[in-house]
Formats: sequence, structure tokens, C-alpha cells
Amino acid sequence: MTTAAHPTAWPRFSPGADPIDMLVDLSRYYGSDPTIVLAGGGNTSVKIENRLHVKASGHALATIGRDGFVEMDRARLEDLAAADFGPDPDTREAGFKQAIHDARIHPERGQRPSVECLLHHLIPGRFVVHSHATLVNTLTCLQDGEQKATEWFGDDVLWIPYVDPGFTLARELTGRLADYRQRTGRDGPTAILMANHGLIVAGDDPDQIRGATDRLIERIASELGANWKTNAFGPTKSADDPQDQINRLGPLLRGLLAEGDRLKVVTFDDRDLVASLVSCDDGPTITAAGPLNPDQIVYCNSFPLWFSLEPDESEADLAGRLGTAIAQHTERTRFAPKVVLVEGLGLFAAGEDYKSAANTRDLYLDAATIMAGARALGRISHLTDPQRRFIEDWEVEAYRRQIAAGAGGAGRAAGRIAVITGAAQGFGLEIAQHLAAEGGHVVLADINVDEAAKQADELGAAHGRGRGVGLAINVTDRDSIAACLHQIVRTFGGLDLFVSNAGVLKAESVKTQDEKDFRFVTDVNYVGYFLCVQQVAPILSRQHRARPQHLSDIIQINSKSGLTGSNRNGAYAGSKFGSIGLTQSFALELIEDGIKVNAICPGNFFDGPLWSDPENGLFVQYLRSGKVPGAKTIEDVRRSYESKVPMGRGCRTVDVARAILYLLEQEYETGQAIPVTGGQVMLN
Repeated sequence: MTTAAHPTAWPRFSPGADPIDMLVDLSRYYGSDPTIVLAGGGNTSVKIENRLHVKASGHALATIGRDGFVEMDRARLEDLAAADFGPDPDTREAGFKQAIHDARIHPERGQRPSVECLLHHLIPGRFVVHSHATLVNTLTCLQDGEQKATEWFGDDVLWIPYVDPGFTLARELTGRLADYRQRTGRDGPTAILMANHGLIVAGDDPDQIRGATDRLIERIASELGANWKTNAFGPTKSADDPQDQINRLGPLLRGLLAEGDRLKVVTFDDRDLVASLVSCDDGPTITAAGPLNPDQIVYCNSFPLWFSLEPDESEADLAGRLGTAIAQHTERTRFAPKVVLVEGLGLFAAGEDYKSAANTRDLYLDAATIMAGARALGRISHLTDPQRRFIEDWEVEAYRRQIAAGAGGAGRAAGRIAVITGAAQGFGLEIAQHLAAEGGHVVLADINVDEAAKQADELGAAHGRGRGVGLAINVTDRDSIAACLHQIVRTFGGLDLFVSNAGVLKAESVKTQDEKDFRFVTDVNYVGYFLCVQQVAPILSRQHRARPQHLSDIIQINSKSGLTGSNRNGAYAGSKFGSIGLTQSFALELIEDGIKVNAICPGNFFDGPLWSDPENGLFVQYLRSGKVPGAKTIEDVRRSYESKVPMGRGCRTVDVARAILYLLEQEYETGQAIPVTGGQVMLN
């Protein structure tokens, strides 16, 4: 990495600026660079007289503000450096945790200081940045890393052999700094390299930290050379029909790895580095040798599951063999796998929501990159079993693990993957917005992919990483549907709810309607519904095979015109009547796969573009076609339709969204066509 490659510009630091504001800018600069900090890791601090302001646990450097730092009493930290908590690790760490909590100036704020706060106090330099920079860790996770660090950097760098983090690391650093000062006559090194852990850089101003960090990383990059990641583990080989294998494995893993009511989010990756790793003959040995650092343990668990495909294997046999492999892995390692490496195919990463799954993926990709770099420089250094076990059982890392896992969201659609066709605008978009607000991950699938992607980005910005995805789909094109669903499986592993909302309307008398308009309406509303269900059902079926108690949903957005005929609107009403027949038939067939199929029949959505568009909306079409006798204006047409609704208004998206949520929660409902019409249509 060079400074020019950084994703954000280096802040301008004025000598007279508030040091906390400087710390915030410094933290965000490094926190926004995924080659330096991943998943909110790392920590920073500044010393102001007899106070240390250090990052509080649970805050991400990329977005941290002034309130994200804990103010600590340096006198009490100095006393802590000489404390003795005894030889028992559990007693020692409990005492250390209490001691650093007692050193807070404002305990009433409930902040949890970084466990590395004592290191920040001990290290000379006003500002301190502790990171897990990827290129640096290719050196710290190298078996002869200390020798190479001495050769490349001399006394500018202090090497700390791996010891358990927390109090033990602080005591080790105390001794090493004392030896360094005696040996060199310097107050402290430019940087500290911690074996199998990361990098600490300190300075009296942020510019010193930037200069030292850049020099260190650029030298390591120079030693690695330009092509060190190309076929890092050897040439790649590909599984037969990789798209089909991904489509089979993703949904199975969602179910097999689930622990509660929700299926996991499982995201897939097959970039070049991953493809090289899963193609390597030594891959099972390399990945089973142990984790590289604490971050890998926290976010990925200590060991991935290595899984090999077998040719011509039935789905039932694949599900059984994969389930057995997961159970054996869990028994052997004490933890279910968060990362599944499939030979010749790629990497699946699991989490409670997309953010946590993506963090797991990113951290294992980081580990793979470190392994590739260490192999290029020499031999990989893995953590030993005792070192690994300490991190796995340490309360501090259990707390980080809890934060990393995420809560899966809150709300009536929490943790569910919902796909809505025709979602770039209007009714479909508002349904997506409601489901996202209720905790769902939503895929906005639309033939207008640019607008779908734009709206999805806005949902992601409002609700979190991965909560909105925009994809192209043409519901009348089998290949387009397949491509869209494959991208959904790659991103999320599968889906829980498919909302068939895409629809068109061409209002015209049967006496005059052109055949092509009739076929257009029928192809989108009726045939399109059939084609989508045909390709969605196998994905949902695989999830049910893996977790039989889990039910999925297909909901078709129908219409009141599917319950009662519509004058001079036969093409539309016919397609909707037919779709209710499909819904009932699909429901009878697919319940054996754990799939509920229902339709929602909204009343007229007067405020949306379907009705109110000034050029082609239904109000305009009905006025032109003379469907409303005596109507002379659009308002005449609107009043006529509103007068037919007992509740006096048109249907709103929230009315339909509530019906969708009802169907999600109601396990004992399938094959129904539920009217949401304000009383305009009442079932017998």
C-alpha cells in the first residue's frame, strides 16, 4: 500500500487543533482502509497530560466520533503495569479487566475500554495507532519474521513474540521496551511488530504515524514483489458446473448452519486468491494448521470446514454428507464452521445477517492473503493450540465475537431474505422499503436495473450493509430469472420470501384490444409468475431439506380484479384470475417442500404511478376508454372509484405490507387469496 492508494484523503492537522478531533480524523483515516483495518478492528489513542483517551470497545474506527473514546486515569494505569494478578489465567484476566474498568474517569458512561489500553499508556508517543494491516501481518505471521524484521528495519522496529493479549502482552511489552531503551539509548522504536497479531505505530503528531506506517508497508510490499498473489497457492481448477453447485450448496448451508428460528446468511466468493487456495493439493493441510491471529478466531472461528464435491451426487446424498461433515467439524473444533471451503469451487461465509457474513468472508480473505504473503516470504507461522484456546475462551474476545455476530436485525421480517420483483418504483419499491424497515434484507429485482440499484443503495445506506441489493430481472425470460436468482444465492445463500409483484396493465375493450397487448399482459402477469415460481422453488426446497422445520413463502401480489371481473380490463383481470389458480395449485404441490404460497389482492392503489401517472396511468386510460360513464376529468374518474370503497380511500402500500407480514408469521396459511380492498370485495 502507498498513501496514494488510500480510499480517503489524508486529513489536514493543524498544530493547535483539539487533540481529540485529531484523534477522530486519524482513526477514521485508517479505519476506512480495508488493507489496514477490517470489521471495525484496531484501536487508537491520544495522551493528554495525565489522561489517556482510548477507543471504546464496540466502536468502528471508520465511523468513530468523540464519544467513542474512553477517558482513562494514567496514574492508575501506571500502577496497573506493576500489578500482580497471580498465575491462574482466569483469575488474572478477571482482575485485569476490573482494574482497567476502575481506571475510567467516567464509569457512569458505561463505556468498555479497549483491552489494549495499558499498551497505549506504556508506548511512548502522544498518538498511538494499533492496526492489523494485512501486508504487515504477512511478516508477523512468518516463522522467521523477527529475523527479517531486523534485517529490513533494524532498530526502527521492536519485535514482540506472540503472547496472550491483555495483561500478559502488556507485561511483555514493558520488559521489551526496557531492554530496547537500554540497548539503543532511544526512548522507543518507530513501530512495534507483534507476532501473529499486528502493528503499533506511535508519534507525537499524526504525520509521524503516517510516514512510519507508509515506509513499513512499502518496504514489505517491495520484498513481496508485484506478483506474489498470482496463483499464490498453485494453479486453479474448477468444479463441474460451478453455478449449479453454488445454487445447491448455498441454500443447504443456510439451513444446516442455522441455530435458531432464522436461517443463516451465507455469502459466496471465488476470486482468484480463493480459487487458488481451494485448488491447492495442500489446501486441507494449510487451512487445518491453525488460525493466524485473534481476529481470524473471532470472526471466522479457528478452523474452516474443507469440503470436497463428488460427481453425479444426488441432492439428498449431498445434503446428508454435508450435514455429517458440519456435525463432525463442530464436535472436533467445539464450534460450527463459519467458513466452508469447497474444493475447486470457492468459499462460503456464514453470519446472522449480511454484514456479519461479509465480515467473516473479508477476515478469512485477509487470512488467506496473509498466508499467501508468508508463503512468498518463507513459511507460515500459525498459532499453537494453547494460544488458540486462550482466545477462544477469553471473555474479552467472547464479547467481540458477540458484537461480530450481529443480532440479525430487529422487526417482523428480521433476518429474512426477501426478493421483490418490479421493485424499482411504485408499489414494489414501497413494499421493499417496508420490509427493510422491519429488519429484512431486500432484493429489488426489476427490468430497470439502474433504478433498482439506486433505490437499493439508499436502503443499504439507511439500514446497513447488504440490506438492499438491486438486480436485473425480466420475469418473462427464463435465463434472466435464473441469472438473478444465482446472484441472490451468491450474495445471501438463498431467500426466505419471494414476492411476485411485477405486473402490467393494458385497459381496453375486448372488442378493440390488440392481441399483442393481451399477450403482453398475460406473459408478464401470468406466465411470468409461473416462470419465477418454477425457478425459485428448488432453492427454497433445498433450505427445507436442510432444516425441515423452516418454512419459506411465495406471495403473489394479485388484485381485487383477480376476485371479481373488471369491465374493459379483461386481459388484466384474466391474468389475475389465472394467477389465483396457479397460487392454489402451487400451494398444494409445494407444501411438501416447506413452501407456503399465497396471494394478496389489493384494492386500487390510487396514489401510485400505475393509477396516477399523468401520461399512461389508469385514471388517464379509463378516461380515454370511457370506462367511467359521464367522467370528463381525471378527478371524476378518481372520485368514481373512491366512492366504490366502503372505507372511502384507495389501498396503500402499508396495507399490503401488513398482509405480507401476516403471511410470514402465520405458519398455518397457504393457498389463500387475501383481499386488502377496504371492504370493496368481500369473500363469501
